[in-house]
Amino acid sequence: MKCTSFSLVVILARGGFGQVYRWTKIRKFLLLFGCLLLIGCQPSIAPQGATVQVSRAVNGQTIEILDPTGQTPLNQRVRLLGIDAPLIEQEPWGTEARQRLAELVEGQTVLLEADLDTKDNYDRIWGYVWLGDRLVNQQLVEEGWALAEVRPLAGISPRSPDPKYEQRFSRAQEKARLLGIGIWNPEQPMRQSPCEFRQQRSPDEDIPCPN
Repeated sequence: MKCTSFSLVVILARGGFGQVYRWTKIRKFLLLFGCLLLIGCQPSIAPQGATVQVSRAVNGQTIEILDPTGQTPLNQRVRLLGIDAPLIEQEPWGTEARQRLAELVEGQTVLLEADLDTKDNYDRIWGYVWLGDRLVNQQLVEEGWALAEVRPLAGISPRSPDPKYEQRFSRAQEKARLLGIGIWNPEQPMRQSPCEFRQQRSPDEDIPCPN
């Protein structure tokens, strides 16, 4: 994927959805309403996992946990699966994404739905974090602090998100994009996806970005 694709989406958003797509305000409202309705009508999911405490948010998609059961090492890091948040170096979005994740989960007891045997090159577990009945991964996407990632990230993610969450994440991203919040804010849009930013930062590495 060329590094212009995400920028193009942002430019279209900044130029105004009505001008680019010739939408009327009524049609845009109806589309947003339909998106909200789909998110609200999703069937409840009863996740299964380990109850852990979050010690801190490392960045917009990584947390450190304290596991009272001893199943994971002390201060084990967890990479939220199914999302790709701005890197800390992507200012101001990276810092804002980390701050929002910290507000949501730091010091909280959460349910970790994860494969404890699968880790990435940074020794992080990949998983879903539940705070009560809220899927934190999805909430970050819905609030515009991360992109939905429904395919494995080459060299980073070992597998795709669970299919039962794919539509949730995609709809959450569409809602954030239509509302123009977070990284989709037309006044201050993020012009490169996190993957494209990694490509630019490490041009000698083969980092294919998802289409």
